[in-house]
Amino acid sequence: MTTVQTPPGVAQVQATGTSPKTVARTGLYALMGANVVAVTYFFAQSGFGTNALLLLGRVTGLYAALTMAFQFVLIARLPWFDRRLGMDRLTTWHRWTGFTLLWTLLAHAVFITLGLAQQSELSPVDQFVDLATTVEGVLRAIVALVLIIVIGGASARFARRRMAYETWHFIHFYAYVAVVLAFTHQVAVGSTFVSSPAATAYWWGLWAFALGSVVLGRFVLPLWRNLRHQLRVAAVVPEAHNVVSIYITGKDLDKIPAKAGQFFLWRFLTPDRWYKANPFSLSAAPDGRSLRLTAKALGEGSASLRGIRVGTRVFAEGPYGAFTSMHRTRPNTVLVAGGVGITPIRALLEEIRGHVVVLYRVSNPNDAVLMNEMRSLAHARGAVLHLLTGPSSAPTPRGPMLGPQSLVGMIPDIRDRDVFVCGPPAMTRAVLDSLRELEVPKQQVHAERFSMAG
Repeated sequence: MTTVQTPPGVAQVQATGTSPKTVARTGLYALMGANVVAVTYFFAQSGFGTNALLLLGRVTGLYAALTMAFQFVLIARLPWFDRRLGMDRLTTWHRWTGFTLLWTLLAHAVFITLGLAQQSELSPVDQFVDLATTVEGVLRAIVALVLIIVIGGASARFARRRMAYETWHFIHFYAYVAVVLAFTHQVAVGSTFVSSPAATAYWWGLWAFALGSVVLGRFVLPLWRNLRHQLRVAAVVPEAHNVVSIYITGKDLDKIPAKAGQFFLWRFLTPDRWYKANPFSLSAAPDGRSLRLTAKALGEGSASLRGIRVGTRVFAEGPYGAFTSMHRTRPNTVLVAGGVGITPIRALLEEIRGHVVVLYRVSNPNDAVLMNEMRSLAHARGAVLHLLTGPSSAPTPRGPMLGPQSLVGMIPDIRDRDVFVCGPPAMTRAVLDSLRELEVPKQQVHAERFSMAG
């Protein structure tokens, strides 16, 4: 008798009927919804007043404070949420929530100023100056608003593309200053904050949870893990003229909760690199003895990796990412890689059970990184490996190389498989469009942003 085993990730989904992403997303929505209800209750408890503009100012200020706290939870890198939703999705939500915060804060400032000007019969400009110079906490709030505006401007696409990651990251550290200033403003003049002991306890608890999440996820966990594991470079192996693999060893590596498909933010502690954190995926499934990353020389940071010396200390933040077998829903799988996006795909091929088809898209065969390993793994696992080469615009009998008809031609049962996609943005979009046209169920499609993968 032959027994067919269902992979763990598939068994979990089949048993609960709910994907890990849905569970985590529902948890975040419920958390936000419960806090909206609490803020609304305490606002109503404190009284509405008679001035409509002041009422709008108070409402926008309260929900701006709640939004700011939620912002911090989104980028706290809490492992439970990150493994289920992925840093790319959480970062996208953080970005759009940030723009919501900016407009809400501006509305708060405008409505409060206009409402008080209406009562005092001062001009809005004179009222604004009076608030800044005579009311405790208002000047601090203005400084916080200016910082949020600067951070929002730095996050706009046209600015982000022209800015080094380190500069962008440094500017974002001022968000912590803005939070402290905004909170002291809320304590000083927020009527809802002091409307009752319960309201005061709620706001203190909310900010303790939000900032505590950041301290835990961004500082305590990385420091604790690196002190425990003492990571060092064990070997630097050129894979091609512009590709290098780095092997990392340390203590108790079997205790690092990393899975194939995830990535770390790596800092190599040399005088010229310690302040640079580069996201690189694991290019081999973790085995408890070493970790391996493989990088292509796409920028200054990755280009200098070839010169890293054996024995160099490493500070790694992570593991991060939801591009793992945890999210599988079907017994069989398709893995689609483009360029150096092969690194998490190669790790997944090593770990995933069931029948696997791999599509590896490169411009020419010389760009196929880790190809010998992929062939050996595919042979050992009984997987099917397709190397797709040539210009993207090159015609094929079935249309575009990664178009719907080509995918069905190579994988007739693609609608009954999970599909993992990692590659350059244009390629990833093309594959996702094809899967949508083929009506592959959304919960079976798993995509990793190339910028976070390596």
